[in-house]
Amino acid sequence: MSFPFPRKISGAQRLAAIGVLLVAKAVLAQSGAASPVDADAVVRHGVANHFAEEAAHQPLRFILHRRDTSHDLTRAVIETRQGDVALLIGVNGKPLDSEARQAQIARLNNIAADPALQAHRRKREREDAARVDKIMRLLPNAFLYRYVDTQPCNVSRVPDVLIPGAPTLAAASPEELPDLCYHMTFRPNPAFDPPDTESRILSGMAGDILMEKSQERLYRLNAHLVSDVDFGWGIVGRLNKGGTIYLEQDDIGGGDWELTRMRLNLTGKILLVKALTVRLSEETGHFSRVPPNLDYREAIRMLETDPRFDR
Repeated sequence: MSFPFPRKISGAQRLAAIGVLLVAKAVLAQSGAASPVDADAVVRHGVANHFAEEAAHQPLRFILHRRDTSHDLTRAVIETRQGDVALLIGVNGKPLDSEARQAQIARLNNIAADPALQAHRRKREREDAARVDKIMRLLPNAFLYRYVDTQPCNVSRVPDVLIPGAPTLAAASPEELPDLCYHMTFRPNPAFDPPDTESRILSGMAGDILMEKSQERLYRLNAHLVSDVDFGWGIVGRLNKGGTIYLEQDDIGGGDWELTRMRLNLTGKILLVKALTVRLSEETGHFSRVPPNLDYREAIRMLETDPRFDR
């Protein structure tokens, strides 16, 4: 699964989160502290593994809860071969009123009636994916990695994301897992020379990760900006030193690992003039698979007729 974009965020937020997530995906677990490891080979293996996983991904439907300084929104999302479709189902933890729901239905019906609109959305998704792939290929040279220790994994499982208006379920309690995790750190490689503005963000990130040992998958990542960094992702700006990024992934079944939690706390400037403040929290849950050849218009009908969202 590429970075989840109808979980739409601004260019600066998107680049920061993608850059760090891909670092974590690229660093595969090491076989032990005492074992010699060719770090370059490990990262190259991780990059190849990322592209293999991406090619094998099966489309999903899920619920996304996003909070920032201005909004608290819940969306239902379905992935299709023609791009993702999303329905807003809640604001501030409450279901939409009839007027707002009808506006959402009208918006989706407009997209269903005009394939060019969906094609334009799909084009943007592919452009984002191409940028991600470009950054991915830079990872073997962008960071220095260090194994710290092996420890029990202790993270919460897939979030029980609230569906507004539906019965409230008890929150999932943190679970002490029997699996072992590799604790690893990463920091910028001083010899790395970013080839363009989009990749400069990699020169300013450091942090630590937990990698589940048996499946060699990211569980948890904590990262921070160790210096001011310029960025470009459709816009030009700068992120300030001290910003933080937190990510969690979970196995949703069948060895399919998905991003389930994200917190961004970033400041900076857009065009080096306009202040930028990002306070963003996202949780994703209720994952289920959909047919691989699902047409986006059928996905829209599935969203519109789902009784969980018609309150």
